[in-house]
Amino acid sequence: MRLTRNLWGSALSLALLAACSHTPSTPNAAGKPSADARPARLRIEDQQTANEIVLYAHGLLGTKYQFGGRNPEAGLDCSGMVSLVVEQVTGRKLPHNAAKIASQTRPIGRHELQPADLVFFNTNGSKFSHMGIYLGDDLFLHAPSSKGQVKKERLDSAYFAQRFSGARSLFD
Repeated sequence: MRLTRNLWGSALSLALLAACSHTPSTPNAAGKPSADARPARLRIEDQQTANEIVLYAHGLLGTKYQFGGRNPEAGLDCSGMVSLVVEQVTGRKLPHNAAKIASQTRPIGRHELQPADLVFFNTNGSKFSHMGIYLGDDLFLHAPSSKGQVKKERLDSAYFAQRFSGARSLFD
């Protein structure tokens, strides 16, 4: 019985982490979904903005996880947290989808990470199924379903080091 409960709990956690990988279609001018429409890349140009992103993200520590959430009072998921932080700090909207956010940001190497950059993980077989905001010193902030609230983690932790799938910058 205990093993069955653990398996179901693990399966549920993985399913909830997959929430960030959902890819809704976006309509084209004719109102039909367009697979080849590629949004313009988001560009942030100054260090002060990066500092504000990190500070705002820190303010969300302890916020509860909510599948599909983008509201701190009701709860956040990973891409909802990132899109909320960027919008509140810069006024620029990001999609509520990790893969789409990745498409609007500049790929960088892990060794190039700076505070306010974005980190992506493959948690369910998809390259961009989970994400967070890099804080510096090998730490990032994210909204995991498995722990139920926004928290800090280490990139070199056993779980995330195995699943790290890339880094992206909001800076041009």
